[in-house]
Amino acid sequence: MTTKERMSPNKTARIAGILYLVPWLVLVPASLFRMNLIVPGDSGATASNIMESESLFRLTVVADLIVQVIFVLLVLLLYKLLKPVNRNQARLMVVLFLVSVPIAMLNELNQFATLLLLSGADYLTMFTTDQLHALLPFFRDMHQHGMMIAYIFWGLWLLPLGYLVFKSGFLPKALGVLVMIGCFGYLIDFVTFFLFPSLDLSVNMVTGYGELLLCLWLLVKGVDVKGWEQRALESARKSPVPAR
Repeated sequence: MTTKERMSPNKTARIAGILYLVPWLVLVPASLFRMNLIVPGDSGATASNIMESESLFRLTVVADLIVQVIFVLLVLLLYKLLKPVNRNQARLMVVLFLVSVPIAMLNELNQFATLLLLSGADYLTMFTTDQLHALLPFFRDMHQHGMMIAYIFWGLWLLPLGYLVFKSGFLPKALGVLVMIGCFGYLIDFVTFFLFPSLDLSVNMVTGYGELLLCLWLLVKGVDVKGWEQRALESARKSPVPAR
């Protein structure tokens, strides 16, 4: 086996780590920026803040969409890295995550709806300014509800991902356990949000660190190359030989 081939799994792991880290660096600042524009109980002031920072507001929404594309590339790289462990579980991981992407992207329409309401378009002249401003919290809440729907699949994909990491032999088992725990954090938050809306609870804020640790591990440490090669060899042996 050549040196280039030996480096392949680590290169894949580190690129995956970079792609995993980028959303953390984009989504958190973008979300905080939009939250800072909101003036509780004063839709008029919120509208003024948004329009004063319209370009940046648009940039954060577009960045959210680009992040979803990055996620697609990420899950495909993780599939390449983890399929020697269990191909069916790796496929399940990809499918569950890909379902979340259109949900998250379509949900960003609620952010653009805010800009449309404040655009001064002719078809909005039948509404008063106060009426348009009163709709801003509605679309903000709709965006929150859409995000919580995406939580279903943001959680579920972590179960096969964590299982694959745990069983891999070339990544720490503890990381796999933490990632699987993260799955239940998302699902608990989803159930709580829709069935018990009076509860101000965010379990994912506590259980979500497994993903960040996995991201950093892939970026800094990569994988145990010998362990990965052994897994890949075992997987190749189990695969049926194509008919000639």
